This record gives sequence, structure tokens and C-alpha cells, in this order.
Amino acid sequence: MSEPKKTSIHAKSPRRIPAPAHPVKRREPLPWHRPKPDEEDPAARQRLEAIARSSTYRQGDQDVDFLGLDATRGVRLQIDYLKTEQELERQDIEHTIVVFGSTRIREPEAARRCVAQLTEALRGDPGDEALRSRLEVAKRLLAKSRYYEVAREFGRIVGEAGKKARDGQLMIMTGGGPGMMEAANRGAFDAGARSIGLNITLPHEQYPNPYITAELCFRFHYFALRKLHFLLRARALVAFPGGYGTFDELFETLTLIQTRKIRPLPVVLVGEEYWRSAFDVDFLVGEGVIDPEDAELFWYAESATDIWEGILRWHEANGTPLMAAMD
Repeated sequence: MSEPKKTSIHAKSPRRIPAPAHPVKRREPLPWHRPKPDEEDPAARQRLEAIARSSTYRQGDQDVDFLGLDATRGVRLQIDYLKTEQELERQDIEHTIVVFGSTRIREPEAARRCVAQLTEALRGDPGDEALRSRLEVAKRLLAKSRYYEVAREFGRIVGEAGKKARDGQLMIMTGGGPGMMEAANRGAFDAGARSIGLNITLPHEQYPNPYITAELCFRFHYFALRKLHFLLRARALVAFPGGYGTFDELFETLTLIQTRKIRPLPVVLVGEEYWRSAFDVDFLVGEGVIDPEDAELFWYAESATDIWEGILRWHEANGTPLMAAMD
């Protein structure tokens, strides 16, 4: 049997493991951590300042001028899409009810004040025809202010329903502006529910309405990417009386459904009298420029309850019940 090895008094001590390096700081600076000393070249500092000011020295993702070039439009399109998409995914938002309508249709009290002010001004200058015309328009807007309350009530209904969702969240989504869009966001706010607003950068100053959930108010550079996000999660489009912007979103959605570029979804036009005056769908069918089935891609409603119940019935008939994802 071999004898056990004896420990030598000359055995090496354990190898020392150096402490981990600091992720940023150094005990000794590297050569490029300091500018070239003045004593080596008195003109070096001035030349370094010129380099630092040069646009070519800016890091690409921090160079606003570079990112604004025609050549980098593709990058901007990606960023415009991705920022909102990642945040909506992170917050588990799967379903939206998109609401559009005029920014000029204000809440009833504000509309009444406008009429009163113009009436008083016309009393002081009864011969001012431009003022008289403005008063007549203000009166018509006052008559339509009832839709503000309808949109607000609808937003409240969706807000209450959306809070019970299990399969993702159902939320009101608007263009983020005043008028009808404000009313829908406000209704969700009244219900203690969150809602989404998609603003767009324009040449003049603008403000989102104050009832959008702060972390769900997005701003886009491109209308195209904003439109994409309106429809990516849309389970219905509700269009209140409106102008060019409302028509733009409405007819684009109808075209996408007509051509089956997107899966059909319910489209509700609120205020039959207004919409039948704004565009004559029967005339289009009669002229042969659309088919009779294209006139069935939307329907009219007057009240918040009518809108909501119609959307629910449409999805039941389509085999995609909204309430299936709720308690």
C-alpha cells in the first residue's frame, strides 16, 4: 500500500482571481479618453470642436436631419409602426372599437355658448352677412351636438364591457382629437376604463383630447401607418357625422372590406339623416358603380345602445362573438 502524499511546505498558494472590472469606469484612462494636449498641438482643440460640430460625427440614430431624408423614409416607416405595435402588444390590447367623427361637433353646452356669442354679435351688426352665415352653421352644429352625448354614452358602454375582457382587452380607439373622438374617449374615462388615441403630426399646433389614457396616446408621422393601426385590432368602425377625415377612414375601410383585403367587420354610421344626405348609396348602386351587396357593408344607428347591440349581433352572426372573451 502506498503511503499518503505529504503536503509540501513549498506548495503553491491558490491562484488569485482578480475582481470583476467595472462596466464603465477604469482606474487608468485609455489614450482616447482625453483630447490631445494643448502643449502638443495648440490648434488641436479647435479642430476637435469642428469635428464634434460636423453632422457626419452625429450617431445615425440621433441625427434628426439624417433621419428626415428621403433616403431614410423606410426606417421612419418602420419606427412609426413598431413603437405603437410593441406598446399595444406589451399592454395585451387585442380588440378595439374605432370611433370617428367631426372635430367640430362640440358638447352641447359649448355649442350653445357659440350660438349665443354669434347671436349677440349679429345684434350689434345685423347687416354682416358673413356673421349671419356663421350663426346658421353654428345652429346646425348645435343641433348635431346631441351626437356628442351619444358618442360619450357609447364610449362608456364599451369601457364597461372592455373591463371584463379575458382574451386580451377591448378598448375604444379614436383619432385622439376633439369633438366626436373626445366624446368616445370621455365616455370610457367616465367608466374608469382606459382608451386609445392615435394622433398625427401636422404643420400647426394641436392637442390630443384630455380623456385618452396617457400611456395609450400615440403620435404618428405617417397617415398610412396610423390607418394601419386603426384597423389591425378593429372589431368595429363607428362613424359619427364628420367631414373629410371621417370620410377618408370610412371609405377606405369600406373599400378594404369590399375587396376582401381585410376580413369584414361591422361598420356603423350614426345619424341616418346626415349620412343619407352626405352620400347617396342608392344612387351609387343605381349608377352601377357599386353592387347591391356593397350597400350592405354598413348600417345606420341613432343611439349608443343601438350601436353596441348591433355590433354584438353582427359578431354573433359572423361566428366571432365579442362577448365570448368576457365574463
